[in-house]
Formats: sequence, C-alpha cells, structure tokens
Amino acid sequence: MESGIAVIVGLGNPGPEYAETRHNAGFRFLGALVKSTAATFRSEARFGAELARMNIAGRDLWLLQPTTFMNRSGDVVARFAQYYKILPPQILVAYDELDLPPGSVRLKQGGGDAGHNGVHDIIEKLGSPDFLRLRIGVGRPPSTGQGATYVLKKAPRAEQTLIDAAIDLTCQHLPDIVQGQFQKAMNALHAHVPS
Repeated sequence: MESGIAVIVGLGNPGPEYAETRHNAGFRFLGALVKSTAATFRSEARFGAELARMNIAGRDLWLLQPTTFMNRSGDVVARFAQYYKILPPQILVAYDELDLPPGSVRLKQGGGDAGHNGVHDIIEKLGSPDFLRLRIGVGRPPSTGQGATYVLKKAPRAEQTLIDAAIDLTCQHLPDIVQGQFQKAMNALHAHVPS
C-alpha cells in the first residue's frame, strides 16, 4: 500500500444556516485549501458529496465534502473509498473538536470517536477506525451537556480568528501530511500555541 493520503474529507452540515458554525470547521478547512489553488468543487450525486481534485507536493488527491448531514457522513466516505479502492489509512478526516481550545489543531492516527457523531458514523460504515484525523479545536461550552447546541452556533470573532489561523497553519504543513510524514507534521502542529 502506498503511504500518504489519497483523500481529505471535511465534515460539516450543508446549507447556509450552518456555514459559519463551529461544527463546519472541516468544511472551512477544505475551503481554505481550495482558495489557495485553482481547484473547484463539483457536485457528485452518486456519492452525495462535493468533490474537488488537487495536487499537493506532487501527489494528486481528492477533497470530499459530504452533502449529507454530519451524522450520516460515513455512507459518503465508505462509498467513495470503495469506488476508488482507497484504504482507511489513506483517508484524512478534518472536523471540529470540543476537547481542544480554539486555535489548537491535532493530528491523530486511528482511535475512537470521542463522542463525535460524524467520526462515529465513518468508523462504523468504513468498518475501521484506522483513518487519520485532523482535530480542529473549537473549545467547550461553558456548561456540560450543551455540546450539540454549542457546535451549531457561530464562534465569536476572536475565537474564529484563532480557528482560521490553525487551519492556515495546517495548510502550510499539508505537504508533509499528504506524503505520509505524519510525525513531522504532528511535531509542528502540536507545538503551536494559540495567541
């Protein structure tokens, strides 16, 4: 199996009412990638997704943005991976992470879903937890039990600035990630302190 990434999946909810919410951090990440290139998204009904193709560090890869709601992302990812014969370790999934403060970003190989419904559905439908995760920190709500409401709201401007800075930082280190140099990327991203 070729090491490195073949597809980057951004998680979020479709529709303008969700576009600026914390839960759409994965969509924002894909948007930042596309903005820096000539790539454009096109609708692919057979997968239930928006797709773009781009080259990073000499590698062709797909950007996949499910048009289903977050909790049903797994069907889209599994269908796409099966069609293109992409194995779980060749998939990078970008999503919002409550357990990290705004401006933090972590790269992780495999593991559980940590209560994230989109990640849970991908693990279930792929039949494997062995994909790479890009966890984009959005912070925790002030009270426990408010996570679902919290992620569906827009972050205050100061927090969103930190989140966008973390996304930009990740874009700078994406060549290492795409080429399978995960530890090198982790060292750079995990050392970043939001300011």
